[in-house]
This record gives sequence, structure tokens and C-alpha cells, in this order.
Amino acid sequence: MSDQIARAEDYEKKAEKKLSGWGLFSSKYEDAADLFDKAANSFKLAKSWDQAGSTYIKLANCHLKMDSKHEAASAYANAANCYKKTNSKESISCLEQAVNLFLEIGRLSMSARYYKDIAELYEAEHNFEQAIVYYERAADLFQSEEVTTSANQCRQKIAQFAAQLEDYQKSIEIYEDIARQSMNTNLLKYGVRGHLLNAGICQLCKGKGDAVAINNALERYQDLDPTFSGTREYKLLADLADAIDQEDVAKFTDAVKEFDSMTQLDAWKTTLLLRVKEVLKAKELEDDDLT
Repeated sequence: MSDQIARAEDYEKKAEKKLSGWGLFSSKYEDAADLFDKAANSFKLAKSWDQAGSTYIKLANCHLKMDSKHEAASAYANAANCYKKTNSKESISCLEQAVNLFLEIGRLSMSARYYKDIAELYEAEHNFEQAIVYYERAADLFQSEEVTTSANQCRQKIAQFAAQLEDYQKSIEIYEDIARQSMNTNLLKYGVRGHLLNAGICQLCKGKGDAVAINNALERYQDLDPTFSGTREYKLLADLADAIDQEDVAKFTDAVKEFDSMTQLDAWKTTLLLRVKEVLKAKELEDDDLT
């Protein structure tokens, strides 16, 4: 490993020497780029990620001098992959540089991919506001390139985080729209009830103990997918609406338990349902105080 670092540092010194010396403009940067590339690879082999990242940035600068934007963008992306292991802030900075260059040369799918990478880095840090911003940018670019599956994966992330941040209306609109789109594709039809369940849970959170909104939504969902009323997802939402209408916490808990015993609820759904249950508990206590 120390051999690889020594080799990398040697390549780097030779590259710096090329840049500071005389020579034809293009060949000077071309020769330096070749040496920086070898140096970065050696740093990677030695798992010296920060040094590999900074060397890839030097490589990107050489490509920019030669107006090779695609190669420069790729070098920034390589730098970002190295920094991912040690420094997410630097990684995001390099991905931003890569995206800006890919956008300039019209590589929209690549730009979308790297916006998604940035979103995932913010997601890993639980910075959901910024994750939403970059998932939205990725989704827009994927959609413009008609990569609908990737666009919808990003949109589902946006809906998930928006609900966590209590922007339930945004989540509802996304889940309902994806459900509508999915109805037109045989392969995606099976996922419609899951999207409608997510939208319904967000309706429950948004309604804060008001059963009217969820009952209206359930009518709309039946119109959208006539088979929905025969599903366990529909039954759960209807039972929860009934429990809310009766202000019955025990009934609400039983409905959730029954569903969970057959299909385990994920952490996101559980968190949102607990929010609804807390509102219902508060209402029940209020009524007890009044009697």
C-alpha cells in the first residue's frame, strides 16, 4: 500500500512539473492529465480516498483547460466517488461540478443520475429538505428523457420525505399521480394499491382526526381503481376512518394490528399512523374531560 502511495506521489510530482514547465499548450495539459489519472488510480489502490479525490480534481482542471467538458465532468464524478467514503460535503461539491458540465453538453440522463446521487448523500445525513430539492431536479430530468421508472422512484422519495416534514398535501398529490400513471401499465398495476394506501395515510395525517377527507379520498380511489375496494389496503383505511369517526383509539389500534399481522407495516407508515393515533388520543382525552 505504501508502494502505491509512493508511486502516486511520483506521478503527481511529474504532472505538476509538466504544468509548470514549457511546452505546447495542448500537449502540456494532455501529458499532465495522463499522469494525474495514473496518480489518482494509485491513490485509489492504496485506499487513500482524500488524495485520490483531490488528484481527480486536478485531472478535471486539465481537461477544462483543453475544453474537454465530458472528460472533466467524468473526473469530477470520480472525485466525488472517492470523497463519498470520507467527506460527503466534498463529494456533493464535486457532483455539482460534474452535473453543471454534463448539463452544458446536454447529457441530461447523466445529470439526473448525479442529482440523484447528491439527493442520496443528503438523505444519508437526514437532511430531508435538501434531499427533496435534488430528488426533484433528478425526477424532472429523468422525466424529460422519458425514463419514467427512475423519475417515479425519485418522486416516491420526495413524497416520503415531504410527509415526514408534514407537507402531506405534496405527498398525496405525488402518490395519487403515480397510482394514476400505474393504472395504464400492466406491469405497474399491482403497485397501485400500495400508492393509494400511502396517499390515504397522508390524508389521515392531514385531516388531523377528520374522517370526511379520507372518506372522500376513498371514493375517489375506487373510481380510479375499481378493484381497490376489495383490497386489504382499502379495508385498513376504511376501518381507520371509522375509528376516527367514532373517536375510538382501541378500534384504531386493532385495525393497524390486524393489517400488520398479514403485511408488516414499514417504519414510515408506522410513524405516520402513530401521529394520527396521538391526535385521536388527545381528542378522546378532551371528551373525557368534558364529561
